[in-house]
Amino acid sequence: MNDRELVARCLAGDQVAERALYDAHVDRVFRLTCRLAGDSDLAQDFTQETFIRAFGRLSQFRGDASLATWLHTIATSVSLNGIRSAGRHRTRTLPIDEARDVPAAGTRQAPHDLRDRLHAAIDALSVKLRPVFVMHDVEGYTHEEIGAVLGIPVGTSKARLFDARAKLRAALALFAGETTA
Repeated sequence: MNDRELVARCLAGDQVAERALYDAHVDRVFRLTCRLAGDSDLAQDFTQETFIRAFGRLSQFRGDASLATWLHTIATSVSLNGIRSAGRHRTRTLPIDEARDVPAAGTRQAPHDLRDRLHAAIDALSVKLRPVFVMHDVEGYTHEEIGAVLGIPVGTSKARLFDARAKLRAALALFAGETTA
């Protein structure tokens, strides 16, 4: 059953379809919220809130974008608002690379100190830069998808990614100097 059929059945009150829709999308929504929040407990709350909002607004889904994009738009909004209200400078409790189901083939772990510094640098990114960086470089979204989810032009997404990478390079420059010396 495809997403459009699931949505139609959900709107007709089919609880089995609601569960199927949830099961089909919960893992990716959780990974996104976890990477944005840096805290698995917050991410669980944000994921739950995402689906509560989505099911409450399912009749507003027009199908212009995929259901996954629509859900990720809600998840990003819920996460960013939640991060703002919880306090922007919370300490990351879950490393960004542990939110992934399975690491990419052939990847090797960076030294522990580098991972810590990278996570701190990502956490220090502004509320405008962090979602674009996480969505593009960590989750693999295209700039078109990021623009649709965040409601920004593609050019803005590209500019924010450029700025985020520059800030990360600057934050990690000292570490790079330490490893080459």
